[in-house]
Amino acid sequence: MEGNQSWIAEFILVGFQLSEKMELLLFVIFSLLYTFNLLANGMILGLICLDPRLHTPMYYFLSHLAIIDMSYASSNLPNLLANLVKHTKKISFVLCIMQMIFNLNFASIECLILVVMSYDRYVAICHPLQYTVIMNWRVCTVLAIASWACAFSMALVQVSLFLRLPFCGPQKVNHFFCEIQSVLKVTCGETWINDIFLFAEGVFILVGPLSLMLVSYVHILWAILKIQSKEGRKKAFSTCSSHLCVVGFYFGIAMMVYLVPESSQRDEQKKILFLFYTLFNPLLNPLVYSLRNAQVKAAFHRVFQKERTM
Repeated sequence: MEGNQSWIAEFILVGFQLSEKMELLLFVIFSLLYTFNLLANGMILGLICLDPRLHTPMYYFLSHLAIIDMSYASSNLPNLLANLVKHTKKISFVLCIMQMIFNLNFASIECLILVVMSYDRYVAICHPLQYTVIMNWRVCTVLAIASWACAFSMALVQVSLFLRLPFCGPQKVNHFFCEIQSVLKVTCGETWINDIFLFAEGVFILVGPLSLMLVSYVHILWAILKIQSKEGRKKAFSTCSSHLCVVGFYFGIAMMVYLVPESSQRDEQKKILFLFYTLFNPLLNPLVYSLRNAQVKAAFHRVFQKERTM
């Protein structure tokens, strides 16, 4: 342990330098946003489970997205809220490792699920007659399991590489949670292998899927323009534009964080981006898919009416 002090007791999360009153105010605001996130995503998940008309591949993957958003926020916010109300900034080493695994895992899964959803829309619009054959439940299940397994494997690789590093100085992490790039900066070992793997994973998870989605949507747009019915074009545009809103927001922030070269001036900007992503991105999916989706709104009315008649 004298030569390699990886197993330290705790880290200090620097976060934002705020007064105690401001921390209490943020605690209230973040608690409300977190609660609304759980309720909104839980509502989407409940509607999909309760309404048989939503038992389709598109909503099957949307249910995975709801689970991912609730899980991602739950891996970061409870510790942040506890630190705000207690006015402390400590996190145990074990909890920090768990945060890194969960964050890397859920962030990667969301990328892969968004790719699968774009493929589902491509098949539905470009090959509608073969849709039920191509996107059968066996294929959907395999795609979902593969996405979760791939993301979890990559997260384990990243954390395994991190655990080999020694710590020999103040364990102050310039972030509000254990984000892997920020924690790597407090180690005193060579991190070039970690940086290479992290960049490679960013390219694989961000650039590759985004390229596939752009190709899919070029074909989708071309197919939509060929639709003769005005109502059909409107419905197709509505569904795809909702997905593109989520994709643009998610991939835009992730690429700015993981693919733009590091600099000391970007640390505060990254913290704000991560805070925005942790608080608002989980709310984006239920808001976009419920407010812009007629099927979800109709399902809500059906379930609500059913509950009133019981």
